[in-house]
Amino acid sequence: MTIEQKVTSGPLTKSGGALKQNPHQVRDAGERNLEAAIGRALRAVRQQQGMTVVELSSRTSISIGMLSKIENGITSPSLNTLQTLSHALSVPITTFFKGYEERREVQHVKAGEHVEIDRRGTRANHQYHLLGHIGANSSGVVVEPYLIVLTGGEDDVFPTFQHDGIELLYMLEGKVEYRHGDQTFLLEPGDSLLFDADERHGPEELVEVPARYLSIISYPQA
Repeated sequence: MTIEQKVTSGPLTKSGGALKQNPHQVRDAGERNLEAAIGRALRAVRQQQGMTVVELSSRTSISIGMLSKIENGITSPSLNTLQTLSHALSVPITTFFKGYEERREVQHVKAGEHVEIDRRGTRANHQYHLLGHIGANSSGVVVEPYLIVLTGGEDDVFPTFQHDGIELLYMLEGKVEYRHGDQTFLLEPGDSLLFDADERHGPEELVEVPARYLSIISYPQA
């Protein structure tokens, strides 16, 4: 039985396996200075292997003074130097960058300042408001959050959508009969619907208007 069958055949319970990610865990703060992060990582690897600066200098032909400057974050080593060090210490070159904290993007959109966009099927009485957007990022995932407002009449005809990723709907106001594949779900305020967006989906019928719901789409970064 698939996860989707388990969820759609009855109420969601806490009996399933625990999620692996701890949302309250805080990672150790990384270095914001690249040279300092590289130096700290180099020193840590060298000491873990019980190697002195003199021994590392002998293996790499890099002077003791230069190694000291690198470990103390005083100078920025070239890629050739880092490659030499990675070979001498038998670690991937990326080891030296693990402690570096890159800038993480954040976007705050005030009420009324969201961007109204045209989406396939957009028409009168259909409003799609993009609530924020972060492009290329270290997570490898793109997220598109929308506030969707539908105020059409009962006889309005809706298109179906089909695209990559996972989509979450959260109903805020009104009632909508929503289709996913060969199933339909009555969404009322407080209801949510999580589904594979590669299956044809979309609002089938407006039961009570205006209807407002959040649509959050996530998919792998290209």
